[in-house]
Amino acid sequence: MAEQALVANSALLHSAPIAHKSITVAARETLTMASIGASLGKSEALKAAIRNAYGVALPDKPGRVEGNGIAFVWAGPDQWLAVAERGTSRDLETEFKAALMGLASVVDHSDGRVVIRISGPRARDVLAKGVPVDLDPRAFRPGDAAITHASHIGVILWQLDDAPTYEVALFRSYADSFAHWIDEAATEFVSVRD
Repeated sequence: MAEQALVANSALLHSAPIAHKSITVAARETLTMASIGASLGKSEALKAAIRNAYGVALPDKPGRVEGNGIAFVWAGPDQWLAVAERGTSRDLETEFKAALMGLASVVDHSDGRVVIRISGPRARDVLAKGVPVDLDPRAFRPGDAAITHASHIGVILWQLDDAPTYEVALFRSYADSFAHWIDEAATEFVSVRD
């Protein structure tokens, strides 16, 4: 019997990234992710541990903070999604389980979720076609986040900068459906004339 080996594949196997002057869309394939849920009665101790280790205050409402090479996105009361570059061998689940023992439950999401970056002057227009969140710069700014959906696909959305640049985290099994939707939504802005 032949030995079988697992091979890492892109979450967007059936879709090419969009690279256009008005919008770019690409999967961030080099991330490690973990969810953190505060243990009962340990929320303040968890927040103090994160502040001491990473130099950031965990958000108490929908938002994203970043410090010391890691971002934390609010994912519900006393819950956060942590996202960082994997680098040579970084694994947030292992890192957090050692640092947060007794303070939080930690679950790896590195292979279960994908983060897709959408940026450019038309990013807001494309997202508005399927995301029921007011993305006007007066209502949704860098550091803001929302748990919502994009064309009926559950996502966590956050804004990185004023370009605007957004990132969307979703379950990997929906990546092809999301890519199909965003390709269709971006079509009018990526015509061959431009």
